[in-house]
Amino acid sequence: MASGSNVPATIPALGGEASLNRYLAEIKKFPILSAEEEYMLAKRFEEHGDTEAAARLVTSHLRLVAKIAMGYRGYGLPLSELISEGNIGLMQGVKKFEADRGFRLATYAMWWIRASIQEFILRSWSLVKMGTTAAQKKLFFNLRRMKAKLDAFEDGDLRPEDLKKIATDLGVTEAEVTSMNRRMALGGDTSLNVPMREDGEGQWQDWLADDSPLQDERVAEAQEADVRHEMLVSAMSSLNERERHILTERRLTDDPKTLEELSQVYGVSRERVRQIEVRAFEKLQKAMLRIAGDKRLLAA
Repeated sequence: MASGSNVPATIPALGGEASLNRYLAEIKKFPILSAEEEYMLAKRFEEHGDTEAAARLVTSHLRLVAKIAMGYRGYGLPLSELISEGNIGLMQGVKKFEADRGFRLATYAMWWIRASIQEFILRSWSLVKMGTTAAQKKLFFNLRRMKAKLDAFEDGDLRPEDLKKIATDLGVTEAEVTSMNRRMALGGDTSLNVPMREDGEGQWQDWLADDSPLQDERVAEAQEADVRHEMLVSAMSSLNERERHILTERRLTDDPKTLEELSQVYGVSRERVRQIEVRAFEKLQKAMLRIAGDKRLLAA
């Protein structure tokens, strides 16, 4: 039995912004699961449909959902709604999670959480109803980050060189970047000094100041990052030199190369570079799953 099993495995009510403080305090009471506890609960749910085990997995990761949702507070939507959507994504992640893959639930579920929140934002933000293609979604959720990287915070349209850089890196047209930038400028950001309650007490920045991870969380995340890095390095050895270079330049750098740039390096078409990239990524995934399986066998 996992530690802290006397804590009820039910999600606290989240009725709106007024109850947000109470909710954030409540979810901190749920214990963080060890790797062994998480594995056993996941197997109980996977093999026996144990709903109590599933609930324990969900409640132990509610803090992760809140932390991820905070990263999307600049889109003008209530944080309580972002958290609620993130919780739906977490539940989907728990349902799909396979413990024998060798990864922790947090590593897997974070993608479901983010996807659920992002879809909710796109559905709710009337200014970006046009953001339906994969490229437009990528533009919507990466434009702020890229502008920050380029120090492009001026009012009005982007500088021509910044516009070209963003369009090239994200695989969209300059016109799409300009349009999205104008739409998002109209949407505005939420001030951190806005009161969290109607009586004016407490501000969003008060919650941010208390958002630092616990020591055990930092240690666990660092250890997990080291394991993932070792697995990635080992899995990369399954690729040939060209595959490693193309995959690294396309997916594993902060400033990815375009298909056109790599096609010129190797003297092949952009489509051929794309095919090599896809094949290399598939080989990498299979190698990492094989390595994860070997680690699980060794740990058994």
